Amino acid sequence: MWCNRGGSISTEPRINDRIRVPEVRLVGPSGEQVGIVPLAKALELAQEYDLDLVEVAASARPPVCKLMDYGKFKYESAMKAREARKNQAHTVIKEMKLRPKIDPHDYDTKKGHVVRFLKQGDKVKITIMFRGREQSRPELGYRLLQRLATDVEDLGFVESNPKQDGRNMIMVLGPHKKKTEAMAEAREAQAARKAEAKANPGKSQNAADGEITDEEIADQEITEAEITEAEATEAPAEASAEA
Repeated sequence: MWCNRGGSISTEPRINDRIRVPEVRLVGPSGEQVGIVPLAKALELAQEYDLDLVEVAASARPPVCKLMDYGKFKYESAMKAREARKNQAHTVIKEMKLRPKIDPHDYDTKKGHVVRFLKQGDKVKITIMFRGREQSRPELGYRLLQRLATDVEDLGFVESNPKQDGRNMIMVLGPHKKKTEAMAEAREAQAARKAEAKANPGKSQNAADGEITDEEIADQEITEAEITEAEATEAPAEASAEA
């Protein structure tokens, strides 16, 4: 926020000598109500307890002030905010692209990606891409989407039913498991791997330190770009088969 003069408006509460009112409603260090006292008396008590006088409710009449260690209060507040951000779950929508006449092996591979995304608590947008004469057979895409939804029904549900969008047919799957639950389970699994590695010194240093190996990262992080690249690789083979 900015004031009319171009300077920033501080969101920090006023403390000690920055408080400019004749009297305050004072709260003691343990939360006890002291009552309405002159500002000079409140500052005197703050010095006596070796604490800060902090304005915690500026809009009250008179303002409410509390005796506290303001430096410690700011540190604890910052740690709580940091922990909250760490545990915050962001909804992510992954995308998986398929062809109506997809090879069984490719279907199993991509179904595995969908399973992994749902286990991680992410939504998955499934896109069936029609080319050429395939556009006259939308039922092929619909049946494929229904098959996939049935195969992963233990992990996810159809959040958005299949619908035609130009040359594509789209369906969105939502996970049964919340993102926060998936994150908690992932942390527990990593802690279990770390404990197991320490109990078995013969394992690699990465495992001993509880770190995820490059293979695990590659297995867990399938990006949309990689999926698109896989589609581009399989497209020429399918085109040749159709020809």
